[in-house]
Amino acid sequence: MATKCAVHKLVADIAIRADDRVLFVKYEDVSRYDGQRGWFPPDDYLGHLEHPDEAAKRIATTQAGLASVVPKLSHIESFGDGAWHLIFHHRADLKAAPHVAPGPNVAALEWFPRSRLPDRSTMAHDGWAADVLDAMDRRGSD
Repeated sequence: MATKCAVHKLVADIAIRADDRVLFVKYEDVSRYDGQRGWFPPDDYLGHLEHPDEAAKRIATTQAGLASVVPKLSHIESFGDGAWHLIFHHRADLKAAPHVAPGPNVAALEWFPRSRLPDRSTMAHDGWAADVLDAMDRRGSD
């Protein structure tokens, strides 16, 4: 059985985009999310020995009911904040916005126009999700 590491945090997230909209989630139990109650791109810790691409697929499936999403790695973010965070940012670009269904621990699930994201004050970590999307846009879709 794997033990919880207090030194490293391996995280995957996925920006799911469709019709110039982006899917965001809010979590019920925020203990795994640094106590943050704001909007996030769907994300989670990697499971023990889980590949980041597989984690992104799992996250799309379990948090939004989107089993057919094919994530592509956009970029990797690394920073220290008590623990070393290594975040694998994925994206999935869909032709049309599918029906989504909130999974366990998802309090809210909503599509937002890319040009009218929620106010940074309502996003987790002071608008961090908007910064991630901006970085993805600078890198392009391929």
